[in-house]
Amino acid sequence: MSKCKRRNVAPDEQHVLDHGYLLLLSSGKDIAQCDEALGQHHYLGNGTLVGEHARYAFVYRGRWLAVATWSCAAFHLKDRDQFIGWSAEQCARRRSLLANNSRLLVMPDCHYPNLISRFMKLMLQRLSEDWQKRWGHPLALVESFVDPNLYQGTAYKVSGWSHLGKTAGWKRDADDFYVKNEAPKQIWVRELVKHACVKLRAPQLPPAWAQVEEPALVRCTTAVAQIRSLMESVEAEVAEFRRAQALAYPLPGLICLMVMAAAQGVMRGPQDLADYAETLSPAQLRALKFRTDPHTGDLRCPGKTTFTRVLHAVDDDQVERALVRWQDQVLGPRQDRIVIVDGKKVRHAGVEIVNAVDSQGRFLGSVITPSKTNEIPAARQLLRGQDVRGKIVITDAMHTLGETVQPILFEGGGDYLLTVKGNQTTLETTLANLFRQQGFSPSAHGADAGAPAGAQPEPVGDSLLGVCGGDAAAGRFSRSLAGRSLGDAG
Repeated sequence: MSKCKRRNVAPDEQHVLDHGYLLLLSSGKDIAQCDEALGQHHYLGNGTLVGEHARYAFVYRGRWLAVATWSCAAFHLKDRDQFIGWSAEQCARRRSLLANNSRLLVMPDCHYPNLISRFMKLMLQRLSEDWQKRWGHPLALVESFVDPNLYQGTAYKVSGWSHLGKTAGWKRDADDFYVKNEAPKQIWVRELVKHACVKLRAPQLPPAWAQVEEPALVRCTTAVAQIRSLMESVEAEVAEFRRAQALAYPLPGLICLMVMAAAQGVMRGPQDLADYAETLSPAQLRALKFRTDPHTGDLRCPGKTTFTRVLHAVDDDQVERALVRWQDQVLGPRQDRIVIVDGKKVRHAGVEIVNAVDSQGRFLGSVITPSKTNEIPAARQLLRGQDVRGKIVITDAMHTLGETVQPILFEGGGDYLLTVKGNQTTLETTLANLFRQQGFSPSAHGADAGAPAGAQPEPVGDSLLGVCGGDAAAGRFSRSLAGRSLGDAG
């Protein structure tokens, strides 16, 4: 792409624009010809395309007048990410819905007026469809970089692109990943779909786009300083139980890695932990004190079998104490009054864990569900180990049972908010009768019209919905609920 002065379009030049066509380059011969042209005439040379990509040419009477390449979007681009408005995690999982116009070249002696804008228009009209056919998903937005010392980005401006600002002046490097080059570029973007940015930052992607999220690996974003802080807490609480000869991956480092993975939503078993571990940088691996391979000198990365062995042998209570201790150091004293209890099955591990968190997602504790049972007894065990005084415990309908209320209300001094479903017919009827039959002091209730106005009605049961201590006759609940559900207590 070179500069040229604006002038009127001659009749023969208009014929080129009207009868030229777009060609998607897919054969080995065409790809080689495109790469050769870029290597000879583009100021950046022929950029090697890795990952998802596409090449196009604008052809007139068998002659290539212009070529372009599209590749994966940049990993980190501050102005672009702010323009979209998505989080760092969304960017990592949804970046494949973006593409980068990495090269745009008009062949020498082919600088026809409006050729670039016509070429760009034709590409943008079919780019997402071609991407869907080749890579299995569409595109939502495209980006490109322009060197302001050489060009003004006119080709993008006239094609409806938006100029966001400049890059920070870094470039990708094979050795150090990113190095400073002191040559910031203009950033241009264009939505391929109406309201693409709104959809990209939404909690849920449209169904046609959602498929890109599942295979995307969650990358470790924890800073080295934070890893070292967590390591100090874990090393103070967790004792190493393995032989020194087998410590390529020290236990505190493995525990820290699992904690970081859980904090970023990786909670599906040993294989997912191994995939997450592969995203760590050398600096992060060193902070975890993982050792180098004696043959290659490279830092080792734990695999699925390592996590499987550790998860089955580590002391759960030690890990939990270390995690809560570090969490308190980072977040400060807990202020939230909500305790949410819920059970989750761990994929590939064959176990179910009942977790307690507050309304902000802060970890409070967990218990593994015993074999040949369900999460109900595990939740009671977890609640007995929690400080629920002055707190409100929230669970789903599975735990709407008298024995679950016992450690919350009478042993722990907390309150509860439980769900009642339609299949708990006795309890549902009891609740309905309580509000329909009980008088409201000081005036008589409509259901007891004979009571004198202002008279105090007879008590009809405990205000805690008859849980352990209410009037069994009027409140429909027994005084002793040991071993019985609220639904069976009528």
